[in-house]
Amino acid sequence: MKQSYDINSLTYLPRQDGNNNGHVGEHQIVVSTDGKTWSSPIVLGTYLDDASLKTSSFTTIPARYVRLIALTEAGNRGPWTSAAEINIFAASSYTPPPSTLGEWGATIDFPLVPAASAMLFDSGNVLVWSSYAPSTFSGGNGGITLTATFDPALATVSQRNVSNVGHDMFCPGLSIDANGSPIVTGGNDAAKTSIYDPSPDAWVSAANMNIPRGYQAQATLSDGRIFTIGGSWSGGEGGKNGEVYNVALNVWTLLPGCPVAPMLTNDSQGVYRQDNHGWLFGWKNGSVFQAGPSMAMNWYGTAGSGSQTAAGLRASDTDSMNGNAVMYDAVNGKILTVGGAPNYQDSYATANAHIITIGNPGTIPTVTTISSMSYTRAFANGVVLPDGTVFITGGQAYAVPFTDTTAVMYPELWNPISQKFTVLDAMAIPRTYHSWALLLLDGTVINGGGGLCGDCTTNHYDAEIYSPAYLFNPNGSPATRPVITSVSASSVTVGGKFTVVMNTAVTSFSLVRYGSATHTVDTDQRRIALTPSASGLTYTLTVPSDPGIALPGYWMLFALSSAGVPSIASTILIVG
Repeated sequence: MKQSYDINSLTYLPRQDGNNNGHVGEHQIVVSTDGKTWSSPIVLGTYLDDASLKTSSFTTIPARYVRLIALTEAGNRGPWTSAAEINIFAASSYTPPPSTLGEWGATIDFPLVPAASAMLFDSGNVLVWSSYAPSTFSGGNGGITLTATFDPALATVSQRNVSNVGHDMFCPGLSIDANGSPIVTGGNDAAKTSIYDPSPDAWVSAANMNIPRGYQAQATLSDGRIFTIGGSWSGGEGGKNGEVYNVALNVWTLLPGCPVAPMLTNDSQGVYRQDNHGWLFGWKNGSVFQAGPSMAMNWYGTAGSGSQTAAGLRASDTDSMNGNAVMYDAVNGKILTVGGAPNYQDSYATANAHIITIGNPGTIPTVTTISSMSYTRAFANGVVLPDGTVFITGGQAYAVPFTDTTAVMYPELWNPISQKFTVLDAMAIPRTYHSWALLLLDGTVINGGGGLCGDCTTNHYDAEIYSPAYLFNPNGSPATRPVITSVSASSVTVGGKFTVVMNTAVTSFSLVRYGSATHTVDTDQRRIALTPSASGLTYTLTVPSDPGIALPGYWMLFALSSAGVPSIASTILIVG
């Protein structure tokens, strides 16, 4: 480029002559300031196989030389690569961020707009999907879902058209069961249930729900069953009372004692929006705690025909649709809630923050109002990190679906000790409606999606990787991680003990359950702090004895040094 610029995006226009040969598929973007030493990929992934303009946005970086490396032809039609035009764009301004704020890394390009996501226990890969089409959810005939899988270890993105289950899985209920399989319910095909089994890498159909739903909440229970409630976005409006799915028997059972009415918000669009995206937490004895988004909280019991018990108000908080609730300390029943808006759309978000402490099912929880976030947010995402801090990312100050106006570009990190929020470095790409975020095995966070609105300008076919400050030394160099050398068991029953051998001394351990996320909701993630008993570099750990705390399923096991640096996680199955 004749001189160095601070650049932040590249566009690739495939050939426009009606011939698809040579469309770039899998690709990487690398940069250099001298043409000799090249960066690691600042962008990687796979482009959609069509003639539309492709945009790869990334964190601002100085560069004089840029390479778009085509690794595959998008349609596997032959050993060709073609381009009509490639453009590179400079940032309007750039100041390198301090290392104390963490670092945004590579952008992951997908061949679709990822509106839902789930971590896969057997690989640490991230499964994402859109709808029947890569960039829209409306106008389809049902029965098809486009998916893609990001492999962090290989730095690749693969894709698949899922048609065998006859399920358009846009806007579903979503949770990961005790076997590590994402259970996807309803959405565009409102009665359907589909299960992804990572081991054979296969989607299978399951029993239909009794009540068709879309935008419902869903949570895995202490006994491994799946509870769902709400969901008037599709399948008819109103009356979306609770039901429970027995995975082993493949049976859905209505729970007439679990009415949806007590958890409705007062949304101006009526029940179509009032029963959406519940903040559900599977808890002790098969119970479910509903923390929001309505200001009213509730307990739901799933024994027999079900039960409901009011749990009071979330202090002085408003209805907080499209806000976040994160169980950062499961042992002590502590949940952080942040943001949201009184109405689903055309509504100003809040910066409100509360700590809810739950105890035995049916009891009134303690709600503590804490210092607010620095930014008001709806459509944001919250992720609990191995050290118990909570990463809050994206969102809008004024909630309007399918727009990036008033997008909040600065994430925040909440510290459970100080109970304060710290503003972090800005992301490169807005993450608003239809965005999501998940914790990865290496302690980083993947934050992606947004849009899925056809020809709109806010479709984001990508994700970004954030590396928290605990992965860096004060001077910005990578911190030395402790290494888990071995774990005595791959599965442990609740209340059971296991041992971990380390390569160096550590001070603490934590378990974080594998997550799944769509529409600001991740009912799977929760964190358990483990207190070790040490003998040299061998540490004995005990899993909590209650499966309502240590939900059955797959968890990431992290070891943390005295400086708070996490290991790469090992995977462990907790059996209820």
